[in-house]
Amino acid sequence: MQGVTADARFLSARRHSSRHEAVLLDARGRDVAVLGLPERGHSFAVDAARQRAVVFARQPGFHAFAFDLAGARLGELPLAEGRHFFGHGVFSAGGTRLFATENDYEAGRAVLGVYDARPGAQWQRLGEFDCGGIGAHEVVLLPDGRTLCVANGGLLTHPDFGKEPLNIATMQSSLVYLDAADGRMLESVSLAPELFQLSIRHLAVDATGAVWFACQHQGPASEQPPLLGVHRRGEAAQLLSAATPVQRALRNYLGSIAIDQQSGIVATSSPNGGTVAWWDMQHRRCLGATSRPDGCGIAALHDGQFLISDGFGCIVNAGPESEVQSLLGASRELAWDNHMRRL
Repeated sequence: MQGVTADARFLSARRHSSRHEAVLLDARGRDVAVLGLPERGHSFAVDAARQRAVVFARQPGFHAFAFDLAGARLGELPLAEGRHFFGHGVFSAGGTRLFATENDYEAGRAVLGVYDARPGAQWQRLGEFDCGGIGAHEVVLLPDGRTLCVANGGLLTHPDFGKEPLNIATMQSSLVYLDAADGRMLESVSLAPELFQLSIRHLAVDATGAVWFACQHQGPASEQPPLLGVHRRGEAAQLLSAATPVQRALRNYLGSIAIDQQSGIVATSSPNGGTVAWWDMQHRRCLGATSRPDGCGIAALHDGQFLISDGFGCIVNAGPESEVQSLLGASRELAWDNHMRRL
């Protein structure tokens, strides 16, 4: 690995023996900094320009910690009463605010918590934006720096029941675009009625501003709907399926998504199916798949190569046209969580 790839840094959460940790890694999967957590971590909001990040607890999570990239704590987000985190968030373009997906669980309403991210502001909660749906999971900022896109997964949950869905028969997911300045609804996109049990969960934005979304099907296993979609504002969403053997291998579940802008490769992981599927961003077709048992965390390296982590402690380097290269072997002491984020 040369140049920018060798210098690349990644964030992930893991179980290390009996401890939960957020970890800053180099491109070979080696620890650079470690932050202890009181509960299982999920994903991160990253402010690379200011060398800081926020790690969110896994749904239903009640902790989110800010830290610098040396591993020093910068504070904890003061979660409002009656809310819990869904595990994702994003900084505003200027780094002055942080938006976190949250559950108003008594009302069954998805919201974005809005936090003051200015230095010295102590992460004060400024209020919240209504997401116009249920079960907001991931939020991303579009390249215009003004528009937020939220994946409303459509699943009604309550912390008294953990992650158990309470509305499988009536669920409806959506993509919602909000004005980052005031939370104003700009656009809402729902899937076809027959796909009402397809939960939109994870998002990635390509260089053109199109939002790629990864889904999890809550209906019968015998059904195999498309699990990957792409949407550009003002247009209809397009759903993509792989060839039957790959589609079947995904087992109706995509756990994470990442884009290598340089090569135009989209990677989607299915820990349930032990499979990573590769997609051509330009031609919007599946390029094939790589077997990765319990592989979920995924982040772009370079030239169509990705880091992939799994629940057995492994980290590998793989791509649609290359063999899997092991960087970190299996360990009884380590289990990587769902997501990996490149800084």
